[in-house]
Amino acid sequence: MRIHPFFALTLLGAFCGFVSAAPAPAASAASDASQPVRSWLLRIHEAAGKRNFQGTFVVSGGGAVSSARIAHFYVAGQQYERIESLDGQARHVFRHNDLVQTVWPSSRVVVVEQTQLPRAFPAVLQTGDDRLSEFYALHPEGGGRVAGHDADVLRVQPRDHRRFGYRLWADRSTGLLLRADVLNDKDEVLESSAFSDVTINVRPQPDSVLQAMRRLDGYRVLRPSLQPIRLEDEGWMLREATPGFRLISGVKRPIGAAAGGEGDPPGPSVLQAVYSDGLTHVSLFIEPYDPKRHTKDMRATLGATQTLMRRHGDWWVTLVGDVPLATLKQFAKGLERRP
Repeated sequence: MRIHPFFALTLLGAFCGFVSAAPAPAASAASDASQPVRSWLLRIHEAAGKRNFQGTFVVSGGGAVSSARIAHFYVAGQQYERIESLDGQARHVFRHNDLVQTVWPSSRVVVVEQTQLPRAFPAVLQTGDDRLSEFYALHPEGGGRVAGHDADVLRVQPRDHRRFGYRLWADRSTGLLLRADVLNDKDEVLESSAFSDVTINVRPQPDSVLQAMRRLDGYRVLRPSLQPIRLEDEGWMLREATPGFRLISGVKRPIGAAAGGEGDPPGPSVLQAVYSDGLTHVSLFIEPYDPKRHTKDMRATLGATQTLMRRHGDWWVTLVGDVPLATLKQFAKGLERRP
């Protein structure tokens, strides 16, 4: 469901972080309903990636469906992951902790990146944000069943119009999140992400990931360089911050053909800043305006993902996020170029 190349991992990789630290039976969910929303989400976040499982994962929304096979292993504090897309162009993703390799067999290209952006849900808890309850309320909604597993259902309700809501199904015996729906203000499902089948507590096989990551012979290896930056130092600022969203990452990355081929000369780059409210992200991209590529302002919707693209003087600005379009417009309105 993610259309920007940088979000190749988001379709499944981020979902792997939806793990609960302890079983959450329906009775206990009801008794803990008075706990702040952050307490619930911190349980999910703290155990992100600490279950061994494999299965088939499906994302649907906006008339599109994507699926992949995924295996996730946690051994002695190390995380290993492999993802195989089952639709469209063949793509394999391998991850060892923060090192990610995306393999495109048909073009014989491998993209190797040291990830710097949060991959687990909810991500901004890593920064110590303790204001989630100001923007979301969490309510238990009984039980359900997903992929053959009994689950507890939790509803995450936004307190304003700047963000979407969620309904989460967590496996009752392990806490693994089995399904997540993104809901609009009319309670309509914009996007659903779920396992169609999953086996939990499988035997970990880290070598199956590490060996695949070493097989680079015959591939063109791209290693995009990510330079940490501050927007202010690059001549940009947000005049008005969107309530609840905080800056959590800023990088400069090469564009297109200049994206890290070994021996390639430096080329144009794009600035990326990521903002989060603790549950969802908004990514801001700023690059030099190119009339050949940037023909007109655009906006697009795919499932829960909104995209807004527009010219800003000599620059081209793209905003992407699982938030209402009005939220992206608010970000765009507040962005200004400093002298």
